[in-house]
Amino acid sequence: MKPVDNFTRIGEENAFTVLARAATLAAQGMDVINLGIGQPDFPTPPNIVEAAVKALRDGHHGYTPATGIPQLREAVAADLHRRFATDTNPDHVLIVPGGKVTMFTAILMFGEPGADILYPDPGFPIYRSMIEFTGARPIPIPIREENAFAFSADETLSLITPETRLIILNSPANPCGGVTPRAEIDKLVAGLANHPDIAILSDEIYDQMLYDGEEHVSLLTYPDIRDRLILLNGWSKTYAMTGWRLGYSVWPEEIFDKARKLAVNAWSCVNAPAQWAALEALTGPQDAVTEMVAEFDTRRKLTVELLNTLPGVSCITPKGAFYAFPNITGTGWKAKPLAAELLEKTGVATIGGPDFGVLGEGYIRLSYANSQENIRRALERMREFLSR
Repeated sequence: MKPVDNFTRIGEENAFTVLARAATLAAQGMDVINLGIGQPDFPTPPNIVEAAVKALRDGHHGYTPATGIPQLREAVAADLHRRFATDTNPDHVLIVPGGKVTMFTAILMFGEPGADILYPDPGFPIYRSMIEFTGARPIPIPIREENAFAFSADETLSLITPETRLIILNSPANPCGGVTPRAEIDKLVAGLANHPDIAILSDEIYDQMLYDGEEHVSLLTYPDIRDRLILLNGWSKTYAMTGWRLGYSVWPEEIFDKARKLAVNAWSCVNAPAQWAALEALTGPQDAVTEMVAEFDTRRKLTVELLNTLPGVSCITPKGAFYAFPNITGTGWKAKPLAAELLEKTGVATIGGPDFGVLGEGYIRLSYANSQENIRRALERMREFLSR
């Protein structure tokens, strides 16, 4: 058998490889503390779970529209209006099985040999993987520690070529926790006026995980680019629903039907009871979200404080998401070997920075979506290892 060449270029998300190895070591009796995988350690709030159970009992067992049930699409539009004072047509909302599906769809739509696609580096690894899968040329947007891991508008604009078809942006950002300030986004949007044919994919999956008074500036609030903006968001992070596989996207009217057709061809629809659960998540009490983010804030401060006491390690304070991205150049280790040794020798799972891009060398990613007790235990094991 000879699959098409596209499959020789496709990558993966190493966090799942680390997760599998951590599970194997745990099954062998090792006490593993997983700071690698990016998922809340909280259960899905009970009212959301009950909404799914009720949906099953009420007979929601069949297909739904490929775009999602109308009630949920309307709730997404209402939630975006409530939070950002911007109008969204529910007819432009597409309910999808997870956040990755939106990037998959957008990159397939604009990626082909001869096209350029800009993406963050360090950034979520599936951006580059999917760009290369389509045959397009991946152009990294440097995400630098000296810029507090925010993207630079000037640098991003300077990377645009006549072949650029799509720009991918992510704030708050994975893996670095950076939050790009409004002034920088204003500058980027103003510069994009000179490039009216370029689409923008804004990954805002961590938009409610912000600290120290930071604001989330949604690209939905910029009318000048709404006709070419694709918004990626969902329930996985905000409502601790990673395993439900549930996301949404907002598309320009001009290309919405293309995204709908891909949905029909690829996944038919999102499972029905999960959609009713998502409706409850948006329209029900938000106390669990507030409490979860407050706890993440406490863990964030603890993680950064302890990281900065480790030999050869320094860490700036992330402003969003639930990741720390410490600089480990002072340890003398390369990032991926260090991450591998920490897991095998100490039982602490982290992710090497190069798994998020070329500019990730010299860093590792830790998720503080774990208990304060486990964070303390993990950082003490790292201290002992680095002190040897």
